[in-house]
Amino acid sequence: MCAIHQPNLFPRLSTLAKLYTADRWIVLDDVQFTRRDYQHRARLAALTDPARQQWLTLPTHLPHGRQTLIKDVRLAEPRRSRRTVELLVRQYYRRSPHWPALRGVLDTVLAKLEETDRLADIAETSMRATLNALDWQGQVMHSSDLLARRGRSERLADLARATGSTHYLCGPGGLRYLMAEPFDAHGIPILPFHVPVAEGDLWGWAAKVTSLWALGGIGPKALEAGLSALRDPVSQKAVIPAAQTARHRQSEDR
Repeated sequence: MCAIHQPNLFPRLSTLAKLYTADRWIVLDDVQFTRRDYQHRARLAALTDPARQQWLTLPTHLPHGRQTLIKDVRLAEPRRSRRTVELLVRQYYRRSPHWPALRGVLDTVLAKLEETDRLADIAETSMRATLNALDWQGQVMHSSDLLARRGRSERLADLARATGSTHYLCGPGGLRYLMAEPFDAHGIPILPFHVPVAEGDLWGWAAKVTSLWALGGIGPKALEAGLSALRDPVSQKAVIPAAQTARHRQSEDR
């Protein structure tokens, strides 16, 4: 079972949960970079008051303007970005009783910031480091290394097939536009993925704030248990039929 997602900086809990549930993460790095998205920024939330939030944003340089692909984006101010990441993550989470796990994620990202100014590498490192803190045993591959058609749904279906995936795990964003026909043609069922909807608890903030907040709030063991509990319900969900998604047809690249 694969999930396909752009590299995000310190990913939201909803994104992390989808990747953790999958056996394989295909890093979607050869699509257009989107400003004001989560590829170069993360919403930090205070441990004791998640409604108190602040954006952590890495200024970017787009060598090819608006058409720049994620894999080609560079940091505009690498040294300043490194200082900002270290300062804000420490400011928000160093008082957590689970700071050692958070510090491990942070140190890994800071080391990558010393090595490169490529945003995709830095964002991917932040996701890998967080998954590693939760002992995820999955495989990571890159869309830029694989052949796929240009259409949105066709691309995703081809990537799933090229990696030998038996199912495609799709979040609520993808379900709004995805066509099932290209997946049906490859014999790959689509499994919808949603995190629990609940106000005032861990999942109430899952689609808004960085997963660092959850990691710092309940710790890696408890978070790992919570994410593991999502796997069985996903495996039991009905496959989306082609007719249900036909109205969402789109063929443009993201």
